[in-house]
Amino acid sequence: MLGDVLLITEAHERAARAVVERLPRPLPDRLVVAIGGESGSGKSELGHLCSRYLKECDLRAKVLHTDNYYRVPPADRTAHRQAVGFESIGLAEYDWPLLERHLDDFRQGRKSHMPCVDILTDQVDTLQTDFADIRVLLLEGLYAVNAAADVRVFIDLTYHQTKKAQVLRGKERVDEFRRGVLEAEHRAVQTLRSLADLLVTDTYDVQDARG
Repeated sequence: MLGDVLLITEAHERAARAVVERLPRPLPDRLVVAIGGESGSGKSELGHLCSRYLKECDLRAKVLHTDNYYRVPPADRTAHRQAVGFESIGLAEYDWPLLERHLDDFRQGRKSHMPCVDILTDQVDTLQTDFADIRVLLLEGLYAVNAAADVRVFIDLTYHQTKKAQVLRGKERVDEFRRGVLEAEHRAVQTLRSLADLLVTDTYDVQDARG
């Protein structure tokens, strides 16, 4: 997303290096890594840093934000949610077929035209990307681990633990309705935890989720 704010700490850097170290070796021709978790948990920071560290290894990696795939655009989303209720909040809000089509574009090394939300204007722009030379796609967002990824990373922090990050990033005003949204997202995100291959703990240590 355009205009997103990153709050990078040493803990994020340590976790990102650990994730990169745990990727399959030798690296396949194309790899999709999904990074999921609740609001403010550090998904964007982790995706950005993983991309940077892969570049240091001469591997091109691109970050794709699943928030670009909401069916209802950001300018209308709050009114829509208020109209239909908290029960509508969750995985069904995303255009999964469109996202999977773009994941297939990556796997086939094709050019792709993808939605890209500008946070400052609440507009949905179109981004053209040529995936020909991209080796790793880092898919990050609330429900990212639900996508057809090769490696799924889940950040094991709840929105209760990330209040400071939410305020500092200032993406949405925190009021009673927003708190209800966060609780509904919390319930939806936690249903996906079992899909993870790697868990990032509340201290940003990285563990094998499969034992």
